[in-house]
Order: sequence, then structure tokens, then C-alpha cells
Amino acid sequence: MELAGIPAPPFGEAPRAEWLAAKFKEIVLDDVRIDEIGNVLGVRRGTSSEVIAISAHIDTVFPAGTALDQRSQARKLYGPGISDNAAGVTAMISVASAFQRFRLPHTATLLFIGNVGEEGEGDLRGMRHIFSESAWKDKIVASIVIDGAGTDTIIADALGSRRFEVTLRGPGGHSWTDFGAPNPIVALARAIQLFSETRVPNSPKTTFNVGVISGGTSVNSIPEWASMRVDIRSSSAFEIERLELELRQAVKRAMREEENRAEMSGNYHHEDKELEAVIKVIGNRPAGELDRKSRILQIARAVDAHLGILAQVQRASTDANIPISLGREAIAIGAGGHGGGAHTLQEWFDPKDRELGLERILLLVLALAANGEAGVAR
Repeated sequence: MELAGIPAPPFGEAPRAEWLAAKFKEIVLDDVRIDEIGNVLGVRRGTSSEVIAISAHIDTVFPAGTALDQRSQARKLYGPGISDNAAGVTAMISVASAFQRFRLPHTATLLFIGNVGEEGEGDLRGMRHIFSESAWKDKIVASIVIDGAGTDTIIADALGSRRFEVTLRGPGGHSWTDFGAPNPIVALARAIQLFSETRVPNSPKTTFNVGVISGGTSVNSIPEWASMRVDIRSSSAFEIERLELELRQAVKRAMREEENRAEMSGNYHHEDKELEAVIKVIGNRPAGELDRKSRILQIARAVDAHLGILAQVQRASTDANIPISLGREAIAIGAGGHGGGAHTLQEWFDPKDRELGLERILLLVLALAANGEAGVAR
């Protein structure tokens, strides 16, 4: 609960990074540092040149200023971010501590990462940096991402997503004297209506959501701007491209209709009757699939069989998207225990069965790091 009480909004993870770096130093990991974008790194050296990455994101979805109220009731711990991802970060610390305390043997080097930017607008920036800019980018042969609670899933397929901020601008004006002027909010509402009529397939599963709208100044002002944020997700890159085109066409049609209305109304006599649109990509998460014969997946299944865990292989958007999309072996798994209410102020974590999750992670790391072979994703 100590960790969950430290704010870590998107692009504001520094206090939590300092806390984690101190924990890594207490464990006496090697080369503990916070890199240039805020990732926390700690190393346990092996004898081979290959590296196994064990990561957990330190950011939360909650914006700066969110009250991080915490409480416990029976076994459950309540608080924003308590499960996603305080549970994952503390599990990573426990695994690193076990390797140090018991001097557990391994051949590959273990790289422990508390990464920034998994949630929302962070757009996986922490893991992007690790796999594109860091000194480790070509050495990591397999990655274990610890995200949230539970032991019932193995995320082996990366769900792709693309996010947009759509902003419409117009001349604005007074609701009485400038009545009839093109209204960005009206056009935006029409664009949302048109886009919401887009048909999507059940397979490959494809979704879209308008999650945020904003704009305007006052009830008696014709707004000068209006904006929305749109999330598109699919296991198919083709469907993501198709929905982006549908979104752009919906915006274009809505603007044209609103401009025509202003032109035909006869009430608005200024020359400026046009709307302008800016569609900005604010998130782009790559998709990918892990080879079902990959070494990391085979080991994960063997560990689960040994522990009596029945886990389903699933698709989701996690930090594992980055290595999987690059053809590296990676999976995302839970930290054990049970959780719920993720991304809400009522989020909770129940530590019952947490030991099973920690044992699962530890055995997986031990098996992966025992020798230096890794497969290829596709």
C-alpha cells in the first residue's frame, strides 16, 4: 500500500521511480539507475551475453491530483492503482529479492525494469525506449511483463490500438448576434454519430470508443473549438487502418454538412463560414502474435502444469506489445492474488494466492535464464 500511495500519473512517474530505485539498491542489484525517460533499471549479472527482462510498469491511469485514498476490508486492499500495477511492481521486487537472498543460479543476465508510460497516453514509451534506444535493446532475448493480479491468463498476443485527438475549429461568436455560424460542437456531435454507425467484425474482434469530448466557452457562446479522443482496437492491422479511414471520412462529412447549414441558413452574414479540422494520432500500439512453439510459452505452460494452474492464452494491450511486434519472445502475466475495479477509484487487490503467483514468476525466470536459447515471435 506504500507504493500505491505514491502518485504516478502519465508523464509524472518520477516520485515512484525514486522509490523503486531505492528498493533495488536495498536488494543490492547491480547498476541501479533511472534512465533518461524515467525507467528504473537494476541488473543481476549472469555468465552469458543474453538477457532476460522482467518488467512491471510504474505508472497509473489516474491524473495528477487524484486522491489516492486507501483502506483495507477483510482481506481486500482498496485504492487507485493497488492492483494495476502496484501488485506487479511489488511482485517484481519480491522476485529480485529472492534471487539475491538465496543466490539462485542463472546463466542469462536478469534485467529488472520498472518502466514508465504503459497506461493511456504513455503509449508504451518506456518499453519503446528500452527496445529502441537503450544499451539493452539487442541483448534481450525474452521478456516477462508483470501486469496486474491473477494467475489465470498468459498474454501472448499483442492487441493493436490507435488513438486520435480530433479538434474542430470555427469562427465562434455570440449565440444571438452570430446565430447561424458553423458550430464545431454540432459538427463534432454529427461526426460521432456517423462514426458510431461504422460496422465492425466479430472476428477479428475490433472495437472503437469515443472516450473524451470537450470544447466551448459558455452557454451563450458559439464555440470556437471542440475536440474528442477516439480509441480504435483490433487484432487486425487492416481493421485499424479501415476504421481510421472511416473516422476521417465521418469528420469530413460532418464538417461539410455543418458548413452547408451555415451557408443556407441566411442568418450568418460573415465571410468565414468554414470549419477546420486537425486529426492527431496520440497513441499507436503495434499488434503481433507469439509463436505457439516459442520457448517462453512452452516454459510458461510447463510451469503452470507443475503448479496446477489452468491459464488461458489471451490477447491484450500490454508492454509486451513492443517486443512481440519486434519478433522477440515476450508474455505478460499477473502477479498472483486477485484484483478488480481496475482504472477506477474502487480498485482492489486480494492477496490470497499471491504466493502462487510469485512462485510462478520465479520458476519461469529460473527456467528461462538457465540457458541462453530463445525463439522467434511472428
